[in-house]
Amino acid sequence: MAEEKYHVLFLCTGNSARSQMAECLLNRLGHGRFHAFSAGSHPTGAVHPLALALLRRHDYAVEGLRSKDWNEFSAPHAPRIDCVITVCDSAAGEVCPVWPGEPITAHWGFADPAAATGSEAERKSAFADVYRQLHEHLEMLVRLPVEQLDRVTLQEQIREIGRRATQQN
Repeated sequence: MAEEKYHVLFLCTGNSARSQMAECLLNRLGHGRFHAFSAGSHPTGAVHPLALALLRRHDYAVEGLRSKDWNEFSAPHAPRIDCVITVCDSAAGEVCPVWPGEPITAHWGFADPAAATGSEAERKSAFADVYRQLHEHLEMLVRLPVEQLDRVTLQEQIREIGRRATQQN
């Protein structure tokens, strides 16, 4: 893996909020060591407007973001995926496609901010909470020496990030 980017695919059912935010965050926090993608088992067809607004407030370029079907990443022409992380409980329970190269897998559960109800401020707060939680998880991920760890150890470390960070939130 020396000098190669570590490719991470974030999965969520709709690919409209959590997985999109995770993709943007990791691509920034990873400082070129990571390349993140996102997809959904049943993509909504659009990135949630509140996710886009939040990402813009944090100075992310959002022009290329789109809701994608996870089958794009199991096709022969798809980019190599080293790790698949589900960020919603629904996607974690679904039967995923067979990923080329047998990437490691982990589940990090987050509440769906797109399902938040209440005032505009309350809904924006739900997105901000998930963004903060994702940021904390991904800061731990980028500190891992992915280039130096064997597959089993790396998978356990990535899964542990999900367990540890979830307990803190």
